[in-house]
Amino acid sequence: MEQTVRVGHRTAYEWLAALPAFVVLVFVVILNTSHTMHAQLLQLGEGIWEGYFTLRHDPVTPDCNPNIDVEFELNKIIQQRAAAPQDDFDLFEPDPINPALMRQSLLAAQDQCRIKVEQFEATDGRITPAVKLFRTVELGVARFGEMGLSAQRIMLAVLVLICGLTALFRRHHIALRPMITVMDYRVASGAQLIAATILFYSVYSFKNVAFSAGIAVTTEHGILHWLWIGGFGVILLLSLFQFIFVPKTAKPGGSFLKAQLAVPLYATMCIISGTYFISAGHSAGIGIYLNQMMELSQLFLNVGLYVWIGMLLKRTELAGKVFNIFRPFKLPPEMLAVAVVALAAIPTAYTGGSGIFVIAVGGLIYAEMRRAGARRQLALAATAMSGSLGVVLRPCLLVVIVAALNNEVTTDQLFGWGVKVFFLTTALFAMMALITRQGPLRLDPPENVWPEFKAALKPLFPYVILVGVTLVVYALLLNAYLDEFSAPIILPVLLLVILIYERLTQEKTGRENLNIDYLEKRLVDSWDDVRKGNDSIEKTIREATTETTGHIGALLMLMGMSISIGGVIERVELMSMVPTEFGSIWVAMTLLVAILVVIGMIMDPYGAVILVSATIATIAYDSGIDPVHFWMVTLVAFELGYLSPPVALNHLLTRQVVGEEEVRLSALEGHNFWYRHEKILLPLVTMGLALLVVAYVPLMIGYD
Repeated sequence: MEQTVRVGHRTAYEWLAALPAFVVLVFVVILNTSHTMHAQLLQLGEGIWEGYFTLRHDPVTPDCNPNIDVEFELNKIIQQRAAAPQDDFDLFEPDPINPALMRQSLLAAQDQCRIKVEQFEATDGRITPAVKLFRTVELGVARFGEMGLSAQRIMLAVLVLICGLTALFRRHHIALRPMITVMDYRVASGAQLIAATILFYSVYSFKNVAFSAGIAVTTEHGILHWLWIGGFGVILLLSLFQFIFVPKTAKPGGSFLKAQLAVPLYATMCIISGTYFISAGHSAGIGIYLNQMMELSQLFLNVGLYVWIGMLLKRTELAGKVFNIFRPFKLPPEMLAVAVVALAAIPTAYTGGSGIFVIAVGGLIYAEMRRAGARRQLALAATAMSGSLGVVLRPCLLVVIVAALNNEVTTDQLFGWGVKVFFLTTALFAMMALITRQGPLRLDPPENVWPEFKAALKPLFPYVILVGVTLVVYALLLNAYLDEFSAPIILPVLLLVILIYERLTQEKTGRENLNIDYLEKRLVDSWDDVRKGNDSIEKTIREATTETTGHIGALLMLMGMSISIGGVIERVELMSMVPTEFGSIWVAMTLLVAILVVIGMIMDPYGAVILVSATIATIAYDSGIDPVHFWMVTLVAFELGYLSPPVALNHLLTRQVVGEEEVRLSALEGHNFWYRHEKILLPLVTMGLALLVVAYVPLMIGYD
């Protein structure tokens, strides 16, 4: 009984934290689906009732009379003109009435009136009960879509605040290392308290500026201002509580200098940008840039959807069953690493970014690499890099944002070149992995491998059928195909279908989902459920959404502060130090590559794209660099930055999913410098070589 109560309380707590985000994410999926559905309803209505557009609303009864007596009206007009009093001061006499022209005009008006009446009667006669029922549905879907579009900014603000509060409560914000000692907790909580104070002061100042500017504030923007104030007020209070009360599990002592590494990155960015704006007399600065983030609400809501997609994917058995295909071949660890990094590019493209994919499947990748005999450093390198190659493939959200912010490029152009960059980076990674291998390279498969391979393929057939049926349903009913625009709508539904299938067909025989349980601490109902994988669909969705809220909060807060840092860079005109004219396109490319890598080291990808679009992109175009070439260089440079110290975001996320102990043990391995730091060096060398090729080879061969 006590266990049941404890589980019930835990379930209620999880839903309390996850439900607001779940509602927003589901609402966004339904909203985006409604736009496609409305277009299909209009097409269906036109197919059933020709000219359906005229039947969507009741026609207005004509206010004219088609049966007027023309002669009577003509005489009436003539008499009225004759009886009208003349003004003595009128310098011009009224024009005489031409009865013939007036009669012709009245006859033309009568004909027009008859046409209007005939059209009214014809339209009114076609509005049958079936039409009324259909248009009620169609207009309802249309009104829902319009309402949703007007509420997108508010939904994004709610998502940022709820998830940011959740990430703060769980101490889940991204930092260079986790909080361990009392000093770590004090310093990190103190920094977040300062950041929360700055955020609250900034959004409050922005509200005062907006309401006192003499310009009418719309209801939507008024709600946004109060949301920011209320939300950051709660975050401020929670930050104060965490600063005062340190968890009992914290180790005593600690170093003040080392504790700086435990400060979340968003807090550091907030303190830097807030200090600048306040000292410059522009205290509303961060609030203004947060509102600019709201102007791209659809894109950032898609970020939330992609994180949810990743967490749902994490709880399927699909990735594990794909790995089963490779096990019979008993590939050397280096060859398995190449296969993993190459194949991971596809789901990475569908989960929106490399970091999201590492969070979703990194634990399973690391476990499988270790099971195949890979050294820890190689396994960590493959995990951190598993999402890096897919950011240039369709339908990656990052590329969509680039195309949305820059009219000089299209998604087709970028994805076309992205395929070439993908094959280049895959080949370079394979070359580096094989050159640095420690054992002999054995390519001969074991005996009797094919029966095992066929047995591993068999469990994938139901997934192929489910995916195919779901995509066909979307194509037939909604005319929606899986591309960069529809992926955020279709993929959550597709993964829910897969999860329902798995829960309905799950075996009660103690199987293990390594992707969830490997080195990960979870709130679970019982250890029996962990061993047997007997999660209900409700529990699976609840846990996926609960984990999603923390990741969304960490990512969106980091993105918001990245945009604010970008605003500081713009205001101090740091980019004005970059020459606008270069004597050589080679010099221009070299300088831009260096700047882009540095930006990738310190900013999240979405905030970095916004900054680059607003600042140095024009410099590149004016220097003669092709826009498509420039953005491919930018994407590769960003990925190199995410794998580069001091921040190395993908390595931080890898550490989160594999655990601190594995990272610590990896530092004890290796007999020389390369193998002791392989998890950093292998991705750096691979992406560094790829960047050099992508940046300079097109200049050698020319754009034509």
